[in-house]
Amino acid sequence: MKKRAKSKSKKRKAVDLFEVETDETFYFIAGYTEGGAPFGITWEEIIAGELKLRGAVKSDAKKAVELIHIAISDIAEQLTGETKEQKIRETLSQFFREENNRLSFQNMMVADVLGEVAGIIITYSGEDAARLDQPILKHVRRKRSDEAILFDKEADEQDFYIDTLCVDDRFRGHGIGTMLLKEAEEIAQQKGDYRISLNVAHDNPIARKLYEGIGYMKEKVIQINHHPYDYMVKTLKADEE
Repeated sequence: MKKRAKSKSKKRKAVDLFEVETDETFYFIAGYTEGGAPFGITWEEIIAGELKLRGAVKSDAKKAVELIHIAISDIAEQLTGETKEQKIRETLSQFFREENNRLSFQNMMVADVLGEVAGIIITYSGEDAARLDQPILKHVRRKRSDEAILFDKEADEQDFYIDTLCVDDRFRGHGIGTMLLKEAEEIAQQKGDYRISLNVAHDNPIARKLYEGIGYMKEKVIQINHHPYDYMVKTLKADEE
């Protein structure tokens, strides 16, 4: 039987709690019953009380880049010109810390739980997509010594586009993805955009179900890095809050 854990202040760094005092049910295991069952603060309780959505900052780079890489998978190789995970993430981190490109911290909202990045969403106007791709495209062309390289068009100009959405494994199942999507819709409306779009891979039915559940509908099929994606669109109401 494990020894009863000492009580810990909420002011402890979240990373400490994640590493030593969590399981699939509890955010913080305060102790154990005589039968060995854990008790403490549940994930639902901590997320409900501590989750906040905020703009990303440069210091979020490590976790944000990890989640970007998970979300876009092999597209990360296309955008970086790299094939090794370490090199891919180093390059993504460089883009993240810089301004005026599609992967910049400027375009990201973060779901934050006690200072930990629990989820991310990257958004921008479709009419800005080509401009935001230019610094990345320039890097890849230089890396591959090929000025003919082009990126696939992911967003229609008239849409507010959700480029990337990802929630950390530890926080999935608590509605964070939906919260981030709703935040993206609010940003779109604030900018005067009422058509919002995203792409979902054909082999990702769980994500498609989430999007359909909140009103996104398939409009067409596009190719991104030689894979088929459903281009899904939601029309927002002008008077929606």
